[in-house]
Amino acid sequence: MSEKKALITGANRGLGFETARELGKKGYTIFLVCRDGQSGSEATEKLKSEGINAELYLADVTQVESVRELERKILSRTDSVDVLINNAGVIFESNDFTHPEHSSALRVDRALLMRSLETNTLGPYQLIQMIVPFMTKKGGRIVNVSSGMGQLSEMGGSWPGYRISKTALNALTRIFSEELKPQNIKVNSVCPGWVRTDMGGPNATRSLQEGASGIVWAATLDDSGPTGGFFRDGQPIDW
Repeated sequence: MSEKKALITGANRGLGFETARELGKKGYTIFLVCRDGQSGSEATEKLKSEGINAELYLADVTQVESVRELERKILSRTDSVDVLINNAGVIFESNDFTHPEHSSALRVDRALLMRSLETNTLGPYQLIQMIVPFMTKKGGRIVNVSSGMGQLSEMGGSWPGYRISKTALNALTRIFSEELKPQNIKVNSVCPGWVRTDMGGPNATRSLQEGASGIVWAATLDDSGPTGGFFRDGQPIDW
């Protein structure tokens, strides 16, 4: 396995699948990670039918032992991974963005915040810890799929679980980017914009291709590219 390899969480649908497709077209072997075996298998076969080298790995990023088992499975296949894309994400509040009062911070239970953090922040935290040993020989790229809803500079009301977990994910980007600079591992956050996915809904303004383009850009940066930044469409945005 001499070709470049990309591990993508939540790659069985939506942005994750489109990102897998675009990186696969560039010659990357895709390690597709998801919880749902049926949809994961369907997605993997779809990628293979398009000539993409894809392998399915089942894991739940909220479960510590599940991520450890994923590490063991990856280690049995290869000793290097070039790209990690922390794409798996959830919004447990209502995704009806026309009625923010339904997801008011005055109403959302703290348990929902904890569930949001487990998937959107702590899962990526453990996955980064897992993947770094696979990247130390030749460097790598880590992309945290974040959101403009996590920007402190434009922070609004409602959706506290989603907002806080994405803000915390951005903090991980800053922390890990500083620690990993000596190893030529670039870590960046990407906001794909409001994309027409199950989470974004049918009224979202951007296509899957538009949303995935910035993720692919960050995943394929050359050695002169940035690290520790927050980007949309390859352009820096405020934290």
